[in-house]
Amino acid sequence: MSHTVLLAEDDRAIRNALERALTLEGYQVMAVADGVEALAQAHRNRPDVLVLDVMMPGIDGLQVCRVLRAEGDRTPILMLTALVETADRIAGLDAGADDYVVKPFDVEEVFARLRALLRRTSPVSVVGAPAAEAPPRPVPERFIEAAGIRMDPQARRVWRGERELELTRTEFELLELLVRNAGIVLDHSTIYDRIWGYDFGPGSKNLAVYVGYLRRKLDEPDAPQLIHTVRGVGYVLRED
Repeated sequence: MSHTVLLAEDDRAIRNALERALTLEGYQVMAVADGVEALAQAHRNRPDVLVLDVMMPGIDGLQVCRVLRAEGDRTPILMLTALVETADRIAGLDAGADDYVVKPFDVEEVFARLRALLRRTSPVSVVGAPAAEAPPRPVPERFIEAAGIRMDPQARRVWRGERELELTRTEFELLELLVRNAGIVLDHSTIYDRIWGYDFGPGSKNLAVYVGYLRRKLDEPDAPQLIHTVRGVGYVLRED
């Protein structure tokens, strides 16, 4: 049986090399460049194991760990890190990581650690007894919800409470990004990259304009504001 690996690494050369090596080893690989996309992929297509770089722009590997563990996701996580101090490894384990590989690494060590993690989550069979059936993999939820917002990404529909909102394509994608990362401050560069594929720079007002559009459609009298500005950083979705 081929296992699925979600690989998140912002260094393109390392990402491409590791993706090729894992594929040749027989894994099915979903490779992404940052923590935001890692969370989105983990929610859409639950992998068998995650390989996360610690230092990534926007949302780093530790934050990805914390979000998934807070959601009750126990998928094994292997961290890639250039940090070698004991305190750094403890921080990763406390965040929910299962194991570490320090850069520069030998790809055979990565393979060995992945095999060990996958063995821990495999059903154990007893000699003379039929092997236990693996529990069914959870079906991805159709709706995503946070802070009173409910979204149906497949149908591209969204509600605040019982009120359905009419959003443009860009507004919907921006709100979906915020909902999937509720409570996490997303910086301007990360949002630009995920929504437009390009960082327009600090002088651009494009993002602020779309956040304004969303706020006007989301906000209700006597109800808490949902999209908050973190000055000099970016935006976060939360219900105060």
